[in-house]
Amino acid sequence: MKITLYGTRGSIPVCDPNFIKFGGNTSSSLFEFDDGNLLICDAGTGIRQIGKDLLARKDTIENHQLIIAFTHFHWDHIQGFPFFKPAYDPDFHIVIYSMGKDRRDQDIPSLFKTQMQSSYFPVPLEKMGAKFSFLSSKHEELIWKGKQVKILKHQHPGDAYSFRFDLENGKSFVFCTDIEHGINIDPRIVELAKGADVLIHDAQYTEAELKERRGWGHSSWEQAIEVAERAKVKNLYLTHHDPDHDDDYLQEMEAKCQKRFPCSQIARDGMEIIL
Repeated sequence: MKITLYGTRGSIPVCDPNFIKFGGNTSSSLFEFDDGNLLICDAGTGIRQIGKDLLARKDTIENHQLIIAFTHFHWDHIQGFPFFKPAYDPDFHIVIYSMGKDRRDQDIPSLFKTQMQSSYFPVPLEKMGAKFSFLSSKHEELIWKGKQVKILKHQHPGDAYSFRFDLENGKSFVFCTDIEHGINIDPRIVELAKGADVLIHDAQYTEAELKERRGWGHSSWEQAIEVAERAKVKNLYLTHHDPDHDDDYLQEMEAKCQKRFPCSQIARDGMEIIL
C-alpha cells in the first residue's frame, strides 16, 4: 500500500520561496491499497494535484469512482475541492464520505454547495459535471472493502475524526490531524495508534506556542511524539504545519524530533509512505 501526502500545511496555504522544501498545500492525501482501491482523505489545496495525477491514469480507476473521506470540514480541508479536475469530468463518480459517530455536520451536500455559490465561485456544484453521491457512516468501526477501519472523534473546534486502517497484509496506519489533546494526552488516541506501523499526527505547534494557543484545536510535536512513544508505533510522520513555520524552522524541528524519536519525519508535500 502507498500513502501519498499531497498537502501537509495547516490553516492556510503558503506560497513563498522559504516554504519550498516542506510545501505549502493544505491537507489532502491519497491512499492507494494493494487491491487497487483508492481513497482520498480531505480536500485541501493538495487535492488539486491529486486530481491531475488521477486524470493521467483515468482508465485504471475502477468504474471511474473516487471516494473522498473527511476528517472534518474546516476551510483548510475543503478549499481545494473546487479545483479538483475529476469533479468536472462526466465519466467520474465522486463519493463524498463522512465517517464517524455523532458528527455535527448533518447536511453534507449543503457544505459543498455553499462554498460554490456564485458569490464565491463561478461554477455551482450541480454544474461541475461529475456524478456526486454523499454517504455517511455513523459507526465507530466498520469494514471498508475488506479493511477494518476504526473512527474516533477527538477534540477540535467543531469536532474532527481520526482513522485507523488495519490492512489485509497485517500492516496498519493511523491518520490523526487537527487534534487538541489538552493538558494530558488523550488515552483514546494512544489506544487507537497502539502498535501501528505508521502514525500521521498533527504537530502544528511547539510546546511554547501551544501554551498561547489553547483552544485552537492542534497539537505540538512533543505531544505527537508522546503518542508515538506510548503507543509504540513504528514510524511517525508529523503534519499540519503552521503557516509561519518555514523550511529552516521545520528542518530544525525535524532534528529535534529525530533525536527523541529516531523513526520520525516531518511530512512534506509529495511524500510517499509505503506499507
